Amino acid sequence: MALHVPKAPGFSQMLKDGAMHLSGLEEAVYRNIAACKQFADTVKTAYGPNGMNKIIINHIDKTFITNDAATIVKELDIEHPAAKIIVFASEMQEQEVGDGTNFVIIMAGALLEQAEHLLKMGLTPVEVCEGFQIALEKSLELLPTLTCHEIKDIRNNAEQQVIMQSIKSSIMSKQYGQEQFITDLVLKACTSILPDKATFNVDNVRVCKILGSNLFNSTVVNGMVFKRTNEGDITKQTNAKIAVYTCPIDITTTETKGTVLIKSADELQNFSRGEEMVLEEQIKAIADAGITVIVAGGKFGDMALHYLNKYKIMGVRLMSKFDLRRLCRSVSATALPRLTPPNKEEIGYADCVYVDELGDTSLVVFRLDGKDSRMSTIVVRGATDNYMDDIERAIDDGVNTFKGITRNGKLLAGAGAIEMELAHQVGLYADTLPGLEQYGAKRFAIALEGFVKILADNTGVKSNETLADLYSQHSKGNKFAGFNIEPKGSTIIDVSEAGIFDSYLSKFWGLQYATQAACTILRVDQIIMAKRAGGPKAPGGRAPDNDDDA
Repeated sequence: MALHVPKAPGFSQMLKDGAMHLSGLEEAVYRNIAACKQFADTVKTAYGPNGMNKIIINHIDKTFITNDAATIVKELDIEHPAAKIIVFASEMQEQEVGDGTNFVIIMAGALLEQAEHLLKMGLTPVEVCEGFQIALEKSLELLPTLTCHEIKDIRNNAEQQVIMQSIKSSIMSKQYGQEQFITDLVLKACTSILPDKATFNVDNVRVCKILGSNLFNSTVVNGMVFKRTNEGDITKQTNAKIAVYTCPIDITTTETKGTVLIKSADELQNFSRGEEMVLEEQIKAIADAGITVIVAGGKFGDMALHYLNKYKIMGVRLMSKFDLRRLCRSVSATALPRLTPPNKEEIGYADCVYVDELGDTSLVVFRLDGKDSRMSTIVVRGATDNYMDDIERAIDDGVNTFKGITRNGKLLAGAGAIEMELAHQVGLYADTLPGLEQYGAKRFAIALEGFVKILADNTGVKSNETLADLYSQHSKGNKFAGFNIEPKGSTIIDVSEAGIFDSYLSKFWGLQYATQAACTILRVDQIIMAKRAGGPKAPGGRAPDNDDDA
């Protein structure tokens, strides 16, 4: 008879063998806080212009060298459930604003670190969360009063300098030293396609990375650039009329199988000639419609290429259906599913379509001059793929900052000035609160101070002295006093004069997401993990499906 081992009393007796159950302050709350603090400490050293890079090797052995928190978070497969909540908050920040993911992670980690002190003092997690929420409301109330500039008209030439400074600040944290050149590229690409009424779309600024040369040979092209070569012999068309097809450019095959009985050589010749004549008629009809460039999502057959050369039509094949859609948007064309001549509304236009070569890479360029351009492409040059990937991430941050300015023109002081002013004002406000919430609000202010401390530590300056100097400036009413990362001169700088600006939306959403994530983690008092199922894990955490487009 087998020996029956009774399960331990409590919650675990309801679960399968192999399940885990953690509860209470010691087992659940402090463990969650420790995990989140470790995660925040990982990205702390990557914060600011002097932030260090991380080497990330993801699950498919691809190597990333970057200090971009969004990339670090995306490529690290974080398992801990509490740390995942901070990851979700940073991903929401990335989707909403496109920048400030590092801000969210560090702020959430700092709040949890301060909460740990309060919990050890005897406060309950609910009281700590209430204090954080009151401090957050006060911070969001103060933010609009701390704006140092507001852009009313983004097309105004006088405002362009301020826009350039705000984009430069966001790029500087990724590419310190090359920020001015990258800012000029981003500003040129964004302003060339700025719509009159519709909202600015980040997807309309593309990046094409070409190995070789150096960054300062990068350029902006109005239109689209593809790393492909042309089909056929025609390599350039000016004032091009473009037809876009999602189908292959070839002899059409019948939808049903059929058998043809051929009795003589003449019948065989006529049968082949019939197919060729149909294809020629189709391409002739397209040429008669004025088309000089055909773009297809499928292959070009040898016979089709012969007729394209005969009628002086340039052929371009795009493998990606997303590129095909973007090209349609860029040249104002309609993608056709069958090889039929397009009508007037379906024809796209480009000033010039030509084949070029940069380094060893063949390119097909669709260039649109003037106001007709709806897309621009930044052609990035660099010595290594990793370097160009990092430049692309910096460009993405710059473009998102531009989009944020089109949505809300308010700009805040950068270089830690806004965080110090909020810490100062929230600290004073916390002293006026009557209940236990004042402890949470006080610790919220201390968490905000941490950003200047991190900037100073990453620069190699004594952070405590810098913090004391900044506090004395802000208590005197100098709300734009920030940290100077330049090694020469004073560590204190007037940020509004120096032109270091932060996006209002980035701080507005960042504070909210970080506080919500910290409060969510603090309110967890039990972790219950069921026994893991056997078998292989579904890719991307989803159930496997057979849809090719997924």
